[in-house]
Amino acid sequence: MLVPLVAQADPVERLKAFYQSTPAMKAVFKQTVLDRKGQTVQEVMGTMQLLRPGKFRWDYQKPYVQIIVGDGKKIWLFDPELSQVTVRSLEKMLGSSPAALLAGSKEVEKAFDLKDAGRQDELEWVEATPKQKDGSFESVLLGFKGDQLAEMELHDSFGQTTIIEFAKIERNPKLNPNTFVFVPPRGVDVVGE
Repeated sequence: MLVPLVAQADPVERLKAFYQSTPAMKAVFKQTVLDRKGQTVQEVMGTMQLLRPGKFRWDYQKPYVQIIVGDGKKIWLFDPELSQVTVRSLEKMLGSSPAALLAGSKEVEKAFDLKDAGRQDELEWVEATPKQKDGSFESVLLGFKGDQLAEMELHDSFGQTTIIEFAKIERNPKLNPNTFVFVPPRGVDVVGE
C-alpha cells in the first residue's frame, strides 16, 4: 500500500504543499478574538475567498458587516456602518502580515521563519514568525488536518489572540474575477492611499 506523501510530510512541508496545490480557496469562517486573559472580546462570522497571489476577499456578516478585498495591487476595507472605505497598497500591507500567509506567493519563507509547532486537537501546526518585527503580529499558527488548512491562530503584540476556524472549505473552486474588484459605493468616504 502506498502512503500519500503529504501524510508523511512534516507540517512545514505540508504548508509548502498547500501553496502548490491550492492556488484558490473558498470557505466559511468563524473568527474569535481573545484578550490576554483568554476572555472572548469579539466573535464574527463570514465567508472568505482567495486567489493567489494577492487576491482575496473576506465578507464579515455577523454580528456586523465589513468587506476586505485584495485586488492584487490594493487592499480595500469597507465598513458600511461608518460609510467609509480605507485603501492601502497591497505590497505595504502584505509583507509579513497574516494575509501574506494565505494570499501571498509560495515564497513564504522570505518573510517568515517557519517551524513545526507539533500536533494538538487533531491538527498539525506550523508556526510562522515574521522576519521583520515591525508588524502588529508576533506569530501566526496554521493548523492542518491532512493537507487542508483548518485553522489559524494569530498572536499580536498587544497580547490578543485571534482564532480563525475554517469550514465548508472548497479547494480550487472556479472563482469569478469580479469577486476581487472593489468599487467604493457612491457617497462613502475613501481614506488612505
